[in-house]
Amino acid sequence: MLSLSKPKEFNCLASYVLEMLTEINVDQFKPFFNNLPIDPYLEGNYRFRRLSHFQIAGDRLVKLPHRRLFQSKQYNPILGDVVREYEEMEDGLINLEDFQKVIWEFFQFCQLCTDRNEVAVHQIRTTATSQQIGNPAPEGIHRDGVDLVGIFSCHREGIEGGETHLYKEKTGRPAISKVLHPGEFLVFRDAQYFHYTSPVNTSGTEPGVRDVFVFTCPGLFPPDE
Repeated sequence: MLSLSKPKEFNCLASYVLEMLTEINVDQFKPFFNNLPIDPYLEGNYRFRRLSHFQIAGDRLVKLPHRRLFQSKQYNPILGDVVREYEEMEDGLINLEDFQKVIWEFFQFCQLCTDRNEVAVHQIRTTATSQQIGNPAPEGIHRDGVDLVGIFSCHREGIEGGETHLYKEKTGRPAISKVLHPGEFLVFRDAQYFHYTSPVNTSGTEPGVRDVFVFTCPGLFPPDE
C-alpha cells in the first residue's frame, strides 16, 4: 500500500520540477541495475535496460501485462518505427517500498497534468569505458510524444558528463542544465520542453555507470496494441 499525499503545485503549461527525494534509499536499487540486460537495439553495448508499466488503483500499485515499446521517427530518428522488446523489471525491485514511492511521486504530477492512469518505467544503465563513451540520448535533443516525463537519478559512479538539459526551443539555449545526482527527480511536460542528456565518459581507468529510472505518462506502444 502506498502512502498518499497531495500533489505539489505544478504549472503544467510552463513548469518543470526539480526535487530531491531525501527519503528514498537509492542504494537499494543498485543490485537490480547490476542485473540489467544489454539493450540490443544500440551498437556499442553501453546501454542496459528493462521496461514495465503500472497503474495506480486507489492506494495500490498494479503492474500491468507486458507491452512493447514504439516511437515514430517523428520523435526518435535513430530507433523510430522500430518495435522494441525489453524484459520486465524484477519482482524484487517492484516490491521495494521506496521504488513504489518514486512511482507515486511521479503519478502525483500525472494527476495534475493528464487524465491517464498509466505510468511506464524505464530502468536504464549507461556505461562508459576508456574505449567507449556512453550516450544516454543518441537521438539528440528530442521529445518523447507523451504527456509527462520524469527522470530519477539512482546512481553515478566513475563518470563525467551526463548533464540533462531542457529546451523551450530545439535550437535555443537550455532552460535548465543539470547533472542529476542520486535522489534528484526532474519532472516536466513533454509538450513544453525538448530534452537531452549529454554523453558520459569514464573519469578514470575503471568503467563508470549512470543509473536512472525514466518515467513517461502514458507509455509508448505499437499502433496495433
